[in-house]
Order: sequence, then structure tokens, then C-alpha cells
Amino acid sequence: MTKTISGPDALARRPTRTLRLLVSLIAVEILLVGVYLLTTEAAVLSVRYVLYPFVWVNLGVLAVHSVDVPRPSGRRTAAATVVAVLYFGVLAWTTGLVGPGSGADLSVRLVEAMPGWGPILLVGGPVNLTLVPFEVVGYVCLTALVYVSLVRATAGVFSGILGLATCVSCVGPVVAGVFSGVLGGASTALAGSMSGTYAYDLSTALFVVTVGILWYTLQE
Repeated sequence: MTKTISGPDALARRPTRTLRLLVSLIAVEILLVGVYLLTTEAAVLSVRYVLYPFVWVNLGVLAVHSVDVPRPSGRRTAAATVVAVLYFGVLAWTTGLVGPGSGADLSVRLVEAMPGWGPILLVGGPVNLTLVPFEVVGYVCLTALVYVSLVRATAGVFSGILGLATCVSCVGPVVAGVFSGVLGGASTALAGSMSGTYAYDLSTALFVVTVGILWYTLQE
């Protein structure tokens, strides 16, 4: 017979599970970076650029892990799903993950890069895709948080006001994507020697703030 843990006991165990998940993520990331540096001629030119992808991944995964993500069912969740998908599409477009194609034949290739930044999947054709691991994971997690916020925002008047404030904060990563694209090229991940020195820093800061706000409001 399976014992279901609920109430205070479940809440008490959540930090422990979160800590275990964080330790597991960090251990895997250290291993991946170590293997990459040992098996390639790559060198670490800036520690913060090595760490930024894992800030995105770890924060996003932990935030989603700490909230209950409802399965799409009914009109409320269906509407929230549509808006969340559109939000992800805007993020993907403004950050350069998805862009207009050249009309050439379909091409697919992987570009080697430091774990977190790569390997980058490049797809050319009718639509261009530049799929950077940490950006994809980060924006998927952010979209999941937005989805949960929208589902809860339709539950009442007060929640609706809170949801509106939360959605305003969600614009931050879009602004960061535009800023990074202008300063550093079509994709923040491919602009390794970009002219906008602090575009990565701005993107990461806005991502952290947005996820933090979403996570905080979803704890209410």
C-alpha cells in the first residue's frame, strides 16, 4: 500500500528534494564542462560566461519543479496554453532562436561549444533555427511559469490583477532579446565576440528577475 505524503510533511520535504535536484544538476554540469575542456582545445576566457547558461538552466528547472503545473484541460487551461505558446514564440523570435529562412534547401548541422552554450543546433531552410541549449531550456521553463500564472490569474479578480503584474514582468526577457540582438547579432549565443559587452549580463539579469517574480507570485 502506498502512503501519500501531504500537508506539512510534504512542504517540509520539498526543500530537501529541491536541494537534491540542485546538487544533481551542478554535478552533471561540472562533469560536462570538465570533459569538454579535457577533450577539446577550448579555453575558459571568462568564468561568468561559462556559468551563465547553468544559471538559466538551474534556476528555470528549480522554479518549475517548485510549482504545480496543471495539465491542459478545459477552457481556462486551453486559453492559458495558447497564450503561453505565443509568448514562447515571441521569445524565440526576438532572441534569434527562430528567424526568417533564406529559402535555400533544408540543412542541419551541430556547432560545438561549451556545455550549456552548445552543441548548437542550426537548421536552415524556409525557417532558420538556432537552438542554443540553455536558452531553449530557460525559455521553456519561463513559458511553463507564465502558463501556470495565467491559469491561476483566471481564477478570480485579485488573482487576475496579480497575473497582470506578473505578465508585465514577463516582457523583460523579450526586451533583453531585442537588446542582445541589436548589440550582438541575431542570436545571443552565437555572438561570442559581440560588440555589446554587457548584453549577456542584461539578458541573464532580466531572466533571473522574471523567474524570481513569477516563482514568488506562484507561492501565494
